[in-house]
Amino acid sequence: MNLGTEQRFSLLQEICQRTMVRWWVVGLSFIGIGMGILYALVDVLKLPLVLGSIVGAEVGTVLRFLVNDRWVFGHRFPTWKRLWQYHLANASGFMIWWGVTNLLPRWGIHYLWATIAGMGASAGWSMVTNFLWVWRRKPPAPPMRVPSS
Repeated sequence: MNLGTEQRFSLLQEICQRTMVRWWVVGLSFIGIGMGILYALVDVLKLPLVLGSIVGAEVGTVLRFLVNDRWVFGHRFPTWKRLWQYHLANASGFMIWWGVTNLLPRWGIHYLWATIAGMGASAGWSMVTNFLWVWRRKPPAPPMRVPSS
């Protein structure tokens, strides 16, 4: 179903005014939260870094999903389907980051600049998958037409 120009503009305004800002707030906040989780697992609980980073990444992913699902996108209850989609979106974002980070230095770009480019590409992909797949809004159903007699 195609959205009309007015509906598209209205949807874009709503995303930019509320949802998009909240999505960025959550994403940026979880940089610090993720570091705190990793610190607690490795330095406090003394898990090996390999295990602590895997557990920390999963804990952070689930918590970020729950915050996004409720606060950013306004769902009262999370679903297994959205959680699974979010995991796939995160995994694909990681692969994009990893690929860009490792490919650009082969073309002479410093690895730190490459990882920044990878972060940008991954963030862009995350926006696409989060807004257009995981939490895609279905357009409202058109009004029912009552046949005239």
